[in-house]
Amino acid sequence: MPWPFLYAKRLFSLDTLDTRFTRSPWTPSPAGGSATPASIDPAKPVPGLDDRDSGSRSLSRRSKGSEEIRASRWNTPEFLLYYIVIGAAVPLMVKSVYDISIPSHPNYPRYEHLLSPGWILGRKVDNSDQQYSGFRDNIPYMFLLLVFHPVLRRLFESLRPLSQKPASPPQKVGTDLQDSYADARLGRRVQFDVGFACIYLLALHGTSALKILVILYINFTLAKSLPRTYLALATWVFNVGILFANELCMGYPYANIARFLSPWSAASGVASDEEQGQNWGSYLDSYGGLLPRWEILFNITVLRLISFNLDYCWSLDRVGGNQLEKKQLDPSDLSERIRVDQPAKAEDYTFRNYFAYVLYSPLYLTGPIVTFNDYVSQLRYTPRSITRDRTALYGIRFLISLLTMEVMLHFLYAVAISKSHPAWEIYTPFQLSMLGYFNLHIIWLKLLLPWRFFRLWALLDGVDPPENMVRCMSDNYSTLAFWRGWHRSFNRWIVRYIYIPLGGSGGAYGRWGKARSVCNVLVVFTFVALWHDIQLKLLIWGWLITLFVLPEVLAGYLFPKGRWQNHQEAYRVLCGVGAVGNILMMMAANLVGFAIGLDGLKNLVRSLVGSYSGVVFVAAACGALFVGAQVMFELREHELRHGIKLKC
Repeated sequence: MPWPFLYAKRLFSLDTLDTRFTRSPWTPSPAGGSATPASIDPAKPVPGLDDRDSGSRSLSRRSKGSEEIRASRWNTPEFLLYYIVIGAAVPLMVKSVYDISIPSHPNYPRYEHLLSPGWILGRKVDNSDQQYSGFRDNIPYMFLLLVFHPVLRRLFESLRPLSQKPASPPQKVGTDLQDSYADARLGRRVQFDVGFACIYLLALHGTSALKILVILYINFTLAKSLPRTYLALATWVFNVGILFANELCMGYPYANIARFLSPWSAASGVASDEEQGQNWGSYLDSYGGLLPRWEILFNITVLRLISFNLDYCWSLDRVGGNQLEKKQLDPSDLSERIRVDQPAKAEDYTFRNYFAYVLYSPLYLTGPIVTFNDYVSQLRYTPRSITRDRTALYGIRFLISLLTMEVMLHFLYAVAISKSHPAWEIYTPFQLSMLGYFNLHIIWLKLLLPWRFFRLWALLDGVDPPENMVRCMSDNYSTLAFWRGWHRSFNRWIVRYIYIPLGGSGGAYGRWGKARSVCNVLVVFTFVALWHDIQLKLLIWGWLITLFVLPEVLAGYLFPKGRWQNHQEAYRVLCGVGAVGNILMMMAANLVGFAIGLDGLKNLVRSLVGSYSGVVFVAAACGALFVGAQVMFELREHELRHGIKLKC
């Protein structure tokens, strides 16, 4: 195979995206991250998956034991037909939105004011999404920070060299020399992280940094002062209360604080009237930094506050000495699951380490989310999954995604059209549906790009957080699996700190186990909606997601896979029909929550089914979605044939 194709396969392999996707969470990465980290061929089994050691829970064995591996369908006549359908449909989908994004279209004057000067072929750019424009407009400065921060750390470490470094691999697991080196490395990294976080926080939020520090201190005090019995409940009450308080009090402006305190100040003779009290508050508010509204992005910090408190709370339940020594595990080569589950040392739960973790600069604004236990473990020992080649390939993938977004924003004005309240009746049903479809794609990309940028920054800094986006938005047919792969680090956080403590799926099969699972999902998505923003449309979105999970759960209960072993082709067709319904429901829920709202969805549906041509289009679209679902099924079968099961 020519080298450009081999390089493309390396570039877009799952192993390049995140080694967690190609190895069991119980299996440590081989030395150097992989056998040959950048040369893994995704068309062959990944090295390490066929490990037969009793202690390593082989992912390959587990997949093969639970899933029947079927012959490939890629070259069958059925799939040749699917290729023709996809090859014809995708260009038409793009063209339908491009045709309504040109200056000659009648609705163009309605949204032209939302467009900005562009740089591709004389086209204007749709930079009207406020959330993404903040990221896009600051990309040059963030790239400078991406280079400056790791270089500054290397300089700091060169001035603070560690005295001794143990042999690699160590002669004995858990030696005093190894532990002392790891402790020294943790201390040095935390010292830098704390110092840089202070500067970073002041630059971002100015005087509001003090408000963040007060919240951090109160949360830490709860963890260290309350009895174990009350700590978890107090943590949840405090942090959920902070979510509401931040929203309702709009970030606690100093002017409001001054107004509240002014009567007391006047009584003590400090100030003569209310106006003077307001002046000092307004003066402090004027130094708000680059992001004066700190509360908007503080929700991600709340997750780390909860993670520290609950990791500390659960560490109090662990007794019996060092579990790593008992299991003869090398602390410098732990699997991700063990890094997350194994509590840090008792002396690691300090305010300095807590401060460094919560305000760790590369992940502070948007994540991805790592637990406190995992963070401390990675600061002690650099994960072997981080290699220069893999990080470089990951950076190239980020640049390709960024360029894809730029092309879409220059040629497909889906966001601006939706915001301009155009005359919907002049669009065809196909154009209306594609406006919704590409709106969702832009939502996906506008979240993927910041997450991948900040993960790239962390990788360059020696920390390996989880990849947030597992699959492309269009490569999802299951509601449950979609939410396992969308914002994956948040999903894993929810499973660890909410879903499992609530009882998970109930630990039982049958109708009551399913009912409990659905109730827990309702609680989870209610929290997720409120965590995103305290808005009615997001609460409706969370409840819609729970409602749309029900058909999939019921279908799995009424049509269990085991009963169709002798009719596998019929079962595949049945699943394809169900997948079409799932995809339509997922698109509807996300359009309500993040794009056009409930009223906009009603208008869209009314326009689609309100005419004969609309009904014909919906039927054709369902046929195309069925084709897409069959390709998705085969992609997952392809992964199973190579020992990979992502569960999404």
